[in-house]
Amino acid sequence: MQKNTDEELQALIEEAAAGDKEALETVIKSVQDLIFNLSLRMLGTFPDAEDAAQDILLKVITHLSSFKKESSFSTWVFRIAVNHLNSYKKHMFARYPLSFEYYGSDIENGSEKDLPDLTQNVEQVILAEELKMSCTNVMLQCLDTESRFIFILGTMFRIDSRIAGEILGLTPEAYRKRLSRVRKKMADFLTEYCGEYGDGACRCRDRINYAIHNHRISPARLDYTNASELPEQTLQSVKDAMEEIDGLSQKFSFCRFYESPENTKQFIRNFLDSTSFSVIRNS
Repeated sequence: MQKNTDEELQALIEEAAAGDKEALETVIKSVQDLIFNLSLRMLGTFPDAEDAAQDILLKVITHLSSFKKESSFSTWVFRIAVNHLNSYKKHMFARYPLSFEYYGSDIENGSEKDLPDLTQNVEQVILAEELKMSCTNVMLQCLDTESRFIFILGTMFRIDSRIAGEILGLTPEAYRKRLSRVRKKMADFLTEYCGEYGDGACRCRDRINYAIHNHRISPARLDYTNASELPEQTLQSVKDAMEEIDGLSQKFSFCRFYESPENTKQFIRNFLDSTSFSVIRNS
């Protein structure tokens, strides 16, 4: 995510709202990684996150003139993204919801016994890393939608409770209490089951063929290990302040930031070059 001072960004937003294509492209670049990472954690898979992020970016573009400067631009963008993702029903886990009970049972009972080697000559260390990132991201789908938003905003983006509460329609006090409870639930699950981030017996390297067999990862599509990782501080720049709620941060080192996929970047470039953008700009 590109960094601009508040004054520079505000000037760019005004130019973009007035129809300046280059200014609009710069403004969109400043939030596209934020939107993609929020979508990825909320929806659980790269393909679903790409689709949702493109929808959200279009909403930002087409509603830019309605930004009234009553909050920071990133807060305004978060609200648009949260509203869209809250009602987004096209993703895989809307059709196949998860629970901690189901996920825990699968970890305890899933076995590679009698499965052939399905790795397609991809190194096991790469597939184990892919599974680790996929598994911990999918684990978020065991939370209800609001709890997932609370966890992501508080743990990944570390947004101040006043701002996060404003985004989600909660008081700062209610947000902090919910965040503490949700983080403890996630930490307890990791401690019980996960050998990578907790004290559990499950190890990704021992579950590779089981995960491939159940279509949880694919040697032909390594979304996480092929994605470009962003420095943590890059997306923390969207927050107004950082709060340490409960001292559990080390439990959640799997919350990594990824650069928006090239498909999403190309989608925006194509839109800005299209007649659709010309209609919006001239309206």
